[in-house]
Amino acid sequence: MRRSPLLPIFLTVFVDVLGLTLVLPLLPFYAEHFGASELVVGVLAASYAVCQLVSGPILGRISDRAGRKPTLLASQTGTFIGFLVLGSASSLWMLFLGRIIDGLTAGNLTIAQAYISDVTRPEERTRAFGLIGIAFGSGFLLGPAITGELASRFGYGAPAYGAAALSLTSIVLTATLLPAKPVAPAASPEAAATAPRPAAIGRGDAFRRYFDRPLPRRRLLEFFAFSLSFSTLIGGLALFLERRFSFGVKETGYLYAFSGLIGGSIQGGLIGRLARRYGEERLALIGFATMVIGYGLLGAAYTLPALLALVAIAAFGAAVVRPSVTTLLTKSVGRDEQGAALGVSQSLASISQIVGPIGAGWLIEHRALAAYGLMAASFAALGFVLGLQKIPVGEPVEL
Repeated sequence: MRRSPLLPIFLTVFVDVLGLTLVLPLLPFYAEHFGASELVVGVLAASYAVCQLVSGPILGRISDRAGRKPTLLASQTGTFIGFLVLGSASSLWMLFLGRIIDGLTAGNLTIAQAYISDVTRPEERTRAFGLIGIAFGSGFLLGPAITGELASRFGYGAPAYGAAALSLTSIVLTATLLPAKPVAPAASPEAAATAPRPAAIGRGDAFRRYFDRPLPRRRLLEFFAFSLSFSTLIGGLALFLERRFSFGVKETGYLYAFSGLIGGSIQGGLIGRLARRYGEERLALIGFATMVIGYGLLGAAYTLPALLALVAIAAFGAAVVRPSVTTLLTKSVGRDEQGAALGVSQSLASISQIVGPIGAGWLIEHRALAAYGLMAASFAALGFVLGLQKIPVGEPVEL
């Protein structure tokens, strides 16, 4: 990334994700500390997503018009405040308040993806989106392990305060390193010919605008299937590990770190070569298939080696699906509407983060641990089936 315009966005996303991963494995145990049931733990995760569902497309459109940098700064400020509330929580309602504040301003990833689309050519985009995967993998490698140590030594509030400090750092990085007006590569003639007029981007219903067009609709549905699968797994994983393996926050953090190591290794070095060799469509199919295997067999895992093997398989799948499908989505729309399209994808991710954790929490509360894994696998299987569909005749191919 020497002298690359992606370096500032990578650093910003990495610090943001590191803060997120400090909190992610903590929340189920934090909520149970205040007397929450498994279902309420799922509702806590969903509260963030409900707010993000409202803010996602709005922030995407604002970033298209007002610029990526000021929108990202506003989003990061909300994240910082939300983490502070979590760290000072003395009751369950304060956990909900912290997640709601964070959710209402949650546009960091959407805006970062839009920025990457701004400064990359279509053929380079999968590898560029892999940088977000590296940030996620690195964050999952470091953050959860740190959380386990902080929580065991200083209490549940300590990781949240650590996340707030990292969030403040990301604000400083964005303000000082990120160019206000990134230089975009020249668009191809085909892209210019098929892109909608900019004036039309902000009007009408965003979902209808993209779901009325076959190719963007297919890409969004694939992304939705991935998000449902991944959100179901993450939404119930800590509770599953607590009940099946008697894991606490420390052991759960280390398992998250192992998953992050796998994902970061793939997206740090292999994703570009895999995309060139197989193409994004086939690579997404491979990823969905491995997610089905890893998630579907989770309920049959009773030993640590079996658990680690399935986590490794599933982590590989998630690591290749996210950048592949995101690239396919950005290629299916014009450059001037990529921010809005990614905002819609974030809204779909928010819906999945409502359905997945609540469903996972309900199943685990009823001790249906095998069904929890099968639920996550079924959504990945849906993504696989969607990926097998042919592009409708007359629909323009990705640019």
